[in-house]
Amino acid sequence: MAETAKPKTAAKTAAKPKAAPKASVPKKPAATAKKAPVSKAMVKAAPAKGKTENVTAKVKSDMNDFKAKATDSAKAAAEKGKERATEAVGSIGKLIRDSAATIDENVGKQYGDYARGAADAVDGFATKLDAKDVDALAEDARQFVRKSPAIAIGAAAAVGFVLARLFRSGGKDS
Repeated sequence: MAETAKPKTAAKTAAKPKAAPKASVPKKPAATAKKAPVSKAMVKAAPAKGKTENVTAKVKSDMNDFKAKATDSAKAAAEKGKERATEAVGSIGKLIRDSAATIDENVGKQYGDYARGAADAVDGFATKLDAKDVDALAEDARQFVRKSPAIAIGAAAAVGFVLARLFRSGGKDS
C-alpha cells in the first residue's frame, strides 16, 4: 500500500502547478534617467523664482503708474474741452441775442422775442455746463444714452457731420 499512496500524492502535486516567480525588472533611479539637454543660454534666460516675482511686481507697478498718468491726462483734456464747449455755447447765446434786434426789425417783434428766449436757454445751458464737474457730465451722458440710445446715436451722427464739415472747410482755407 505504501506504493499506491505515493503515486496519489504525486498526482495531486502534479495537478496544481506552482506559479512561476515574477521576473523583476530593474528600475532606473531618478538621478540616472535621461533629461533633455539644457543649454547655457536657457539657463541664463530663465530668471530665478525670486527675480520673476520682482519683475512681475515692477511691471504691475509700471502699469498702474501709466494708468494713473493716462487718467490724469484724459481728465485734463476733458476739462479743457469743457471750457472750450462752455465758451462756444456762450458765444452762440450771445450771437443769438445780438441778432434778436435784427430779427425784430426784419421779421417782427414776436420772432425777436423767440430769439431772445432761445438765447436765454442757450446761456442757461452754458451756465449749467460750466457749473458741473467733468465726472458729473460723463455720468449724465451715460444716463442719457441708457434712457434714449436712438437719440444719442442720432446726436452723435449729427455732431460728427458738423465736425467733419468744420475740418474740411478749415483745411481748404490753409
